[in-house]
Amino acid sequence: MDKNKHRILIFGGSGFLGSAIYKELCSYYNTFGTYRTETIALSKNQHYFHYILEEDDATEIIEAVKPTIIISALRGDFGAQIVAHFHMVEYVKNNNCKLIFLSSANVFDAYSQFPSYEQDKTLSLSKFGYFKIKIENMLLRLPKKKYAILRLPMVFGKHSPRIIEIKAFYKAKEPIEVFPNLILNVATDFKITQQIHYIINRNKSGIYHLGSTDLVHYNDFIKEIAKTLQLKNPILKQVYTTNNDRYLAVLPKHNILPKHLNYRSDFVINELKQ
Repeated sequence: MDKNKHRILIFGGSGFLGSAIYKELCSYYNTFGTYRTETIALSKNQHYFHYILEEDDATEIIEAVKPTIIISALRGDFGAQIVAHFHMVEYVKNNNCKLIFLSSANVFDAYSQFPSYEQDKTLSLSKFGYFKIKIENMLLRLPKKKYAILRLPMVFGKHSPRIIEIKAFYKAKEPIEVFPNLILNVATDFKITQQIHYIINRNKSGIYHLGSTDLVHYNDFIKEIAKTLQLKNPILKQVYTTNNDRYLAVLPKHNILPKHLNYRSDFVINELKQ
């Protein structure tokens, strides 16, 4: 094993994005992950640690792995996550380690009139967005080279929870909720994992907005997905939260990734065809 190789620990490594990141990185780096739900494959995998967010101490796993990079793709109880991230930040502060945090476009959900850029001030009206801001603020107190905050819009992908949910609603003949006035950009796990690989490889830090370079209307995008998945006459339930167009989009202005890592929303749709 190359001693200079990164040791990477992915919290939430068995979730949708966490496992995609693990698959992308494990051939190149000494990669470890955590899982919540016991399966034979995961319990036999020497690189995965059983970790229950609300019960277990993140520090124990961090000390066991001694990572040079921690990636947080955790989901679950917000209070327990804040404690876990506090432990991660403490470790990063005192060791040769960087923390890559998967944040969300929701850190800007109080601003609805424009897309948001990396240096814009965060403000959220949702519990989810407020919680993401709290963790971002923990990281922003670290030296810049010690963190990367990756803000993601809605993530789609063949095996993403959103696509699984759309198929399940369709099968059960239940309405799929769409927000007609919502304008957003979208992301795919396939590109996010490549972008994270690039950020690690090039030792990048700071705040990144990862998503399609173009904006779409949410209801049009969902209709396009339904068409691609060959769902005939899906029931769409229009949910109006406002009569005006509302933006929930994160676009890059300062930290621009290379051309081959950028993509448009139709790339996300085409991915579902394969």
